[in-house]
Amino acid sequence: MKKKPNILLIYTGGTIGMVKDYKTGALKAFNFEELVKNIPELKQLDCNLHGVSFENPIDSSNMNAEYWAVIASIIESHYEENDGFVVLHGSDTMSYSASALSFMLENLEKPVIFTGSQLPIGDLRTDAKENLITSIEIAALQKKGRPVVQEVGLYFEYKLYRANRTTKINAEHFEAFDSLNYPPLVESGVHLKVNENILLKKTTKGKSLQVHKNMDNNVAILKLFPGLNRKVLHSVLQIPELKALILETYGAGNAPMDKWFLSELKKAAEKGLHIINVTQCSGGSVFMGHYETSEKLKEMQLVNGKDITTEAAIAKAMYLLGTRVPDKLFKTIFETPLRGEML
Repeated sequence: MKKKPNILLIYTGGTIGMVKDYKTGALKAFNFEELVKNIPELKQLDCNLHGVSFENPIDSSNMNAEYWAVIASIIESHYEENDGFVVLHGSDTMSYSASALSFMLENLEKPVIFTGSQLPIGDLRTDAKENLITSIEIAALQKKGRPVVQEVGLYFEYKLYRANRTTKINAEHFEAFDSLNYPPLVESGVHLKVNENILLKKTTKGKSLQVHKNMDNNVAILKLFPGLNRKVLHSVLQIPELKALILETYGAGNAPMDKWFLSELKKAAEKGLHIINVTQCSGGSVFMGHYETSEKLKEMQLVNGKDITTEAAIAKAMYLLGTRVPDKLFKTIFETPLRGEML
């Protein structure tokens, strides 16, 4: 008899885990012991479901690196007895958290699917049921006794994306996320269409899961805009203990050619600050040197963020700093794809 896969639901907080008290109209945290009672469709899934929850569920706006470590620890402690994991998370910072977990979970060979919803489970028009049910179904997919998906994904509105390729694009539509530089891993229609040729391929057979919980948050993001003045740039670059700066540039990695601007960046880089050039465009890639307005950044040896998202860039920087990658290797390693986060 075929063994049913074990799937662990991890509730961190967020809209998907809330139900409405129809007497007061207030939202309250969902009791996961009542999950099957409220969503009877879960009984039809061909897997064994278990659930754990943050002791005090949080709004995703309060998410930080310490909570990421809690999620990673839960997965680590339940890894052997489960075949897949579904993390229920508020949508506002989901791309950040899912990107972070993709780096924190090295040698991952089981699916970790992040999902959430725009409306609570108790609402009549909720998107929570479909997102939850299909996320569990994808986490339980197996082929020849092994999970089909073996990476961190983000499922929302009929599509599973590689987590570290996603960005939240809409605060109101059910289609809240997109992955503009990488196609969906799985598409949900009448059948689940798995794009197996673009799933992460394992190159570390025999290596066990390694969980990195130390994320160094001495990082910052600076988005360029017309009119950025020297005082603002200087103050950001002089932040005490700042180790890495995600610089959101224009287009294909372009920036102003003002002498003061280039001088400030050069001085900071020479002092050891890792400056990562990431495009502020939703899609596309940094191509330093393609235009004159990025040639000087290339000469400064700024880190080329290529087609990485800002969410993945900040998570990757925190991860590399947390694992104490030598400064002289930071640029090389950052520019190297580790979890499929860039080309």
